[in-house]
Amino acid sequence: MKELREGKYYPVYFLQGEEPYYIDSIASYIENHALEESEKGFNQVIMYGKDSSIEAILTNARRFPMMASRQVVMVREAQEIANFNGADIQHLLQSYIEAPLVSTVLVFCYKYKTLDGRRALTKAIAKNALLVDCQKIKDEYVPRWILGHVKSKNASIDQVTAQLLSDYIGNNLERISGEIDKVLLNLEEPAKINADAVQKYIGISKDYNLFELQKALAVKDNVKAQQIVRYFAANPKSNPVIPVIALLFSFFCKLIIVQNAHTGSETGLARELKIYDRYLPEYIRAATLYSPEQVVNNIGHLRTADLNVKGVGNQQSTPGEVLKELIFKLMH
Repeated sequence: MKELREGKYYPVYFLQGEEPYYIDSIASYIENHALEESEKGFNQVIMYGKDSSIEAILTNARRFPMMASRQVVMVREAQEIANFNGADIQHLLQSYIEAPLVSTVLVFCYKYKTLDGRRALTKAIAKNALLVDCQKIKDEYVPRWILGHVKSKNASIDQVTAQLLSDYIGNNLERISGEIDKVLLNLEEPAKINADAVQKYIGISKDYNLFELQKALAVKDNVKAQQIVRYFAANPKSNPVIPVIALLFSFFCKLIIVQNAHTGSETGLARELKIYDRYLPEYIRAATLYSPEQVVNNIGHLRTADLNVKGVGNQQSTPGEVLKELIFKLMH
């Protein structure tokens, strides 16, 4: 992105991987900035893998620009190109990539997959083009990503609210970015995103959310925990059960690490847990309130609840009922 902002373009981009947010971000920047608006009519071609053959894509790529210094050929959903892994198709594409038309910017958006690094095509792309591998961000790094993303928009967000968004949305960067944009549209500059703004414009309750549920479990606040799960049960679309189970599973797995930690450094322990130092006291306290046997049993309860929600061994209980029973078991 830094190179693009500086006006440096490669003849071929191959954007691949499980994280579509980065693929879309790079492709959109090229689409919006590589050409002047007056040049796009004759020099920008948007194609879709499902409806396009490699032959048609390369025919467009080999055209010379008209009254412009370059042309852009954008191939969206390139993973849907028919028989893309066939030897003939890969040979055609490899031949072009080894000798591309320098006045063309050819962009492949190859989502949710990656090329086989052992194949000649992949090696040719890595040598002669720009191969960008976009992998999913790990859950523990999402709050940090949110902080940086909001800062890039000349706004700010506090750590607790970033954690709230992360717990509620997970690592879906496209959705997180969209929700942040929604909030910023409603705030005056310089925008500061807090829990109140998130509750008002996104609908995530600042009192009844995954973050607060984990805190209630950490101190064995049964009343608060039951209030939250009743809220979840009453709002199932906004609070699906499986992410709740996943978060709590991670929480109790971390308690095992705390209870068996041999490091004398709190910073080292926080690094091992993959959490910020400020959250470490919550885990240390919880590790004293739950015995090692309880922690192991709770992981078993979480596994059973996960199966029940997915219809295994469930005697027609609703997800909300499964969650209520689960929280009771975890606390007792």
